[in-house]
Amino acid sequence: MGEVVGAGILAHAPTIMLPLEVRKELNEGREISIVPGLHRLREEVFDALDYDTVIVFDSHWATTFEFVVTAQDRRSGLFTSEELPRGMCRIPYDFPGDPELARSIASYQDRHATWITAIDDHHLPIFYATVNLWKYLGAPGKRWISISMCQTAEMEDDLRLGRAVGDAIAASDRRVLLVASGAFSHQFWPLRHLRAHESSDPAHVRTPEARAADEERIAWLLDGDHARVLDTMDDFYRFKPEAGFGHYLMLAAALGERDLTVPGRLYSDYENATGTGQVHIWFDRPEGGFPRPKATDASGDPYPYPFRLEGTG
Repeated sequence: MGEVVGAGILAHAPTIMLPLEVRKELNEGREISIVPGLHRLREEVFDALDYDTVIVFDSHWATTFEFVVTAQDRRSGLFTSEELPRGMCRIPYDFPGDPELARSIASYQDRHATWITAIDDHHLPIFYATVNLWKYLGAPGKRWISISMCQTAEMEDDLRLGRAVGDAIAASDRRVLLVASGAFSHQFWPLRHLRAHESSDPAHVRTPEARAADEERIAWLLDGDHARVLDTMDDFYRFKPEAGFGHYLMLAAALGERDLTVPGRLYSDYENATGTGQVHIWFDRPEGGFPRPKATDASGDPYPYPFRLEGTG
């Protein structure tokens, strides 16, 4: 029987891929804390734990009509970001995937009344929410797979995806790390104002209200109050969390949602990145393991699932 042996919300801000001297130049002569935080995570977690596979909930990968999970046997190449090619250019990556676990995750779509497709196309694009963290945390022989955000999904859909992931892991023989790769509030400064707000000081987060909302939720997560984060999502949406905070919702649903009471550990300060709120929070496996995923009640859905076109069987 498989299990999750650790999980975290990790920042992938493009700044982490810049040379140290450039990072300091942008940050008033200081290093941004999320970089040494990743080094600590590598040493204290990723190099210390016994695990087989990392699953990344990738907040930069937006599919439209379904969730997609990568199912290649291996992913390799050079990554240049279409968004920020100046700072993320020709980054080499090479790591094994986990096709068996990916296909198992997709197989749970019916149980949770959702749409999940495993794709093994080696031409499928990769995104920096995965690549940037792999560059810091990847290790030889460790499998990495990524799961997309779906841009037509609502909170309940993100939770259903996470439940499918949790069930698939439990049915496997894998020891898994879950990584919710993304920010908290995610409102950039307008272009003509950006250069004045590149410091990591959280005073530069886009609005005082967004900063307060982020810091409130970080405090709840450090206390293990995941239920409160979930119950106040309607309020948090006002501050445009990255990918609708889908990366966190998926992680929480894989680990029991409101039954999840594991307190987080900070691996960085709370920082600004051109208006957005960034932080690393790690959740250690509790004694006895993380809670199991919830069942999905689809009785209120607008039509039965699975949906079948007439004549398709």
